[in-house]
Amino acid sequence: MSKRDYYEILGVSRDATKDQIKNAYRKLAMEYHPDRNKSPDAEEKFKEISEAYGVLSDDEKRQQYDLYGHAGISGRYTQEDIFRNIDFDSIFRDFGFGFGGFDSVFDILFGRGRGRGRRPSWEDWERRPIPGDDLRFDMEISLEQAVSGLKTEISVPHTKDCEVCKGSGIEPGKQPTQCPQCRGTGQIQRVSETGTARFVQITTCSRCGGRGQLIQYPCPECKGLGRVQVKRKIAVDIPAGVDDGTRIRIRGEGEPGIRGGPPGDLYVVTHIKPHPIFQREGNHLYTEVPITFSQAALGTKIEVPTINSKAELKIPPGTQSHTLFRLKGKGVPDVSGHGRGDEFVRVIVHTPEKLSPRQKELLKQLAEEDKK
Repeated sequence: MSKRDYYEILGVSRDATKDQIKNAYRKLAMEYHPDRNKSPDAEEKFKEISEAYGVLSDDEKRQQYDLYGHAGISGRYTQEDIFRNIDFDSIFRDFGFGFGGFDSVFDILFGRGRGRGRRPSWEDWERRPIPGDDLRFDMEISLEQAVSGLKTEISVPHTKDCEVCKGSGIEPGKQPTQCPQCRGTGQIQRVSETGTARFVQITTCSRCGGRGQLIQYPCPECKGLGRVQVKRKIAVDIPAGVDDGTRIRIRGEGEPGIRGGPPGDLYVVTHIKPHPIFQREGNHLYTEVPITFSQAALGTKIEVPTINSKAELKIPPGTQSHTLFRLKGKGVPDVSGHGRGDEFVRVIVHTPEKLSPRQKELLKQLAEEDKK
């Protein structure tokens, strides 16, 4: 299933009406349907917008998504539950580009048919393994930690099968009942005729959500979802040189799969705290250091801060204010391990605000010399 926000995919607000959602889908579906759009990514885009529409156009699925996000969908519905809810015939009927009806869309969405063997039944898809969702964890670190790297442990919330109901969503000791609306099939068939053409439309049963069963006694622990949210600790190795927004992938630490599907991945996204001394640009560091007028005029050696220690900087005679000096290799290491940036020190000549009588006299003598 898509990991992007469904509302973002369709370009609608979270309080959009059903008609607004349908109109947004029709517009995007017309643009990306593979019969019209021959670009390589059109089919995947069509699947993504169809999945978003399948969830947001159904009241129950939309409620689960609004409450629990992708975890509320992937843990409760399969992709065929989502796709068979869409009335493709009515949506595409007036497109006028050789649309082949529900079966054609089914082939696009599931990558089967089109002369490539038996089309899978709904039962085939009900039994297939489903990969787990990816997770994101945002982590704030200091500039020093970004430069030197960091090994730490984080606590990540994720979902797992409810131990009370073993993932069924049903209160222990109770049994589900057959849905009277679809008689346990999970599907509603509607037959319509237009002239000599006869159409059979198959939609998901709105009462049971396509499962064919009703849960009259939901598990008190998971509220009928079959999954609960817990936290687990995961070791994270932050490499030296990460920047703001760097994504670190930890394979297999995302949400668990369904029916034996592989788990998703965890993405740790780093955010660097502002530093009181240094500004970072790429792998280079910038800082400012004040010097006196006499140091600038006569030249000197000063001690300047580096990200991990200090370094000596030679100020040549006649240095002007805001001159930029370079300390090679004192910046941030490249995250790939190749090389290291530099540190740039900008010296700011400080004009004294209070002078002793002796200092005033010396400056007056200097001013007289400047006139000659």
